[in-house]
Amino acid sequence: MPPRGKKPRTYDPARIRAAVTAQFAHVGRAVGELGPEQLALPSGLGDWSVAELVAHIAWIADSLAGGLARPPAAVVELSAVEWPFATASLAGKISEAARETLTGAPLPELYSGAAARMAEALAAHSGDRVLDLWIGDMTLADFLVTRTVELVVHTDDLNRAAGLDIPIERQALAACSRLLADALALKAPGGSVEVRVPPFAVVQCIEGPRHTRGTPPNVVETDPLTWIRLATGRTGWAEALDEAHVRASGERADLSALLPLMS
Repeated sequence: MPPRGKKPRTYDPARIRAAVTAQFAHVGRAVGELGPEQLALPSGLGDWSVAELVAHIAWIADSLAGGLARPPAAVVELSAVEWPFATASLAGKISEAARETLTGAPLPELYSGAAARMAEALAAHSGDRVLDLWIGDMTLADFLVTRTVELVVHTDDLNRAAGLDIPIERQALAACSRLLADALALKAPGGSVEVRVPPFAVVQCIEGPRHTRGTPPNVVETDPLTWIRLATGRTGWAEALDEAHVRASGERADLSALLPLMS
């Protein structure tokens, strides 16, 4: 839950649904153009190939539809901002699911089928539906916000691994950046450091003296994609600083011990 005294961030459900649907469609169109040599490339994610990464992205949509096909859960166990910290325990299951998905059908068919099933399932359910999930039961509205993280992160992975330029929906990028920034504030509550991810997010974190007016003494600022890569372990803190992708000022403005939030 959010730090004491702070209300959880709210997201526009219609915009999040549209962003998830659009981002999956962007990836689907690109996947149809991938050749065998590109699919065989390393993804940069463990021992996955690009083909296995692509299969995992298809599974993201298909598993959402599958979750909505199951009977609803009774009680919410996990909020969107808590979700990043619960993902590590599922790495094995997710890897196995990706490989199973890859053997299911040719990739274009996987994507068209997953897109159709996801659209049909979303049209039939409201955001307060509680899904029975591996990771912990969540409302559909919250789970869809986490899908922006999955889709944005893996679109970026795919772009870098296969030399593609798949567009990233602005609303998906915004929700992903905000959720991961809020997760940082949840992990290290406080007000001594201000983390800025313009134009989408500003959070305060880390215990210590709190500023009350003017420019805070400890500031970290970076762009959305760099922030997302830092938060998910794609980029290291020292590397981002050396390449001037992060600007950090103040003696407390070192997030290296807190990152990544998920990997």
